[in-house]
Amino acid sequence: MKRELIATATFGLEAVVRREIEALGYEIIKTEDGKVTFEGDDRAIAKCNLWLRTADRVLLRMAEFEAETFEDLFQLTKGVSWEELIPADGKFDVIGTSVKSVLHSVPACQSIVKKAVADRLGDFYSTPQLPETGAEYTIKVTLLKNRVTLTVDTTGPGLHKRGYRTAPVAAPLKETLAAAMVQLSFWNKDRFLADPTCGSGTIAIEAAMIGRNIAPGLGRHFASEGWDIVPEDIWKDERRLAYEAVDYDADLRICASDIDEEAIEAARANAEEAGVDDCIEFSRLDIADFQAAEKNGVMIMNPPYGARIGDREAIAAIYSALGSFFAQNPDWSLFIITADKGAEDKILGRKADRRRKLFNGNIEVTYYQFHGEKPKRDA
Repeated sequence: MKRELIATATFGLEAVVRREIEALGYEIIKTEDGKVTFEGDDRAIAKCNLWLRTADRVLLRMAEFEAETFEDLFQLTKGVSWEELIPADGKFDVIGTSVKSVLHSVPACQSIVKKAVADRLGDFYSTPQLPETGAEYTIKVTLLKNRVTLTVDTTGPGLHKRGYRTAPVAAPLKETLAAAMVQLSFWNKDRFLADPTCGSGTIAIEAAMIGRNIAPGLGRHFASEGWDIVPEDIWKDERRLAYEAVDYDADLRICASDIDEEAIEAARANAEEAGVDDCIEFSRLDIADFQAAEKNGVMIMNPPYGARIGDREAIAAIYSALGSFFAQNPDWSLFIITADKGAEDKILGRKADRRRKLFNGNIEVTYYQFHGEKPKRDA
């Protein structure tokens, strides 16, 4: 059955999410701030949850309509065929947001949607009291300028919850953002990659998972796994295909280092949990002592910035070390994310070749891209 799905995304990553969806073979309907709407079938729910690296979650769109009164909201919500998704014992909760809508009370909107769905299901299943003891369905009512969108979350905990982060450190980088940083860089599995401020190792781990073609959702479960519309055999088949797609023979050269010994131990533990510890070299190292192991390498990093951790002197020392390293290794490329508004000229003493505004949690950051010299061709 054809369905309309929405992949939500951190602001600035919509194009990356769109490319991932297209690579999975699904047709894009539209791309907007924070979300990409596309067409898929029931299998797409499983495939997208397993494979999307940079999306936040996958939503099933149920309806969209205009509502200026609570009565409109109730009647139009009740008119949706909820019984096609939610069984008689289905447990459903309602969450919501309201922006620039006359129906500005989110709790009231949630309550009305809950009652409308319950009335619809009660009528259909001929019961005055729904048991709500079965699979869970989280309905989201989103109001924007009186336009109501009703969706159901197929994911559960956000897609950044890969399941491998067992040993966190201070100010961790979201896995989805780390994967996007890798995909937006020049790195591929044939090039050397380094992260000299690796923290809990998220960038290196996400790169290794990309290099080995490991589906990011293989180590976890999703809310829609208990739904009738996505049979268990579909999930089993998609997981089997994902396991078969892993490239265990990929020759990856990834180096992750940090001055903090506890961070390195956490990174090693996380990499082991992700199944990529054998292709990442971890070491305790001051960034000032980092040496290029190969030509034309790629450095991707998320150094500490003042709004989170660290102090100005430590950050200045990192920028100084980067300046010295890239002066000696002009063939290397640097991809660095920071909330420091004046960082661009401080990092390498020149303007970045490209920059992209992103968000690390609630912190506005910029992803600076400094391109290295292209390899010289042999005569």
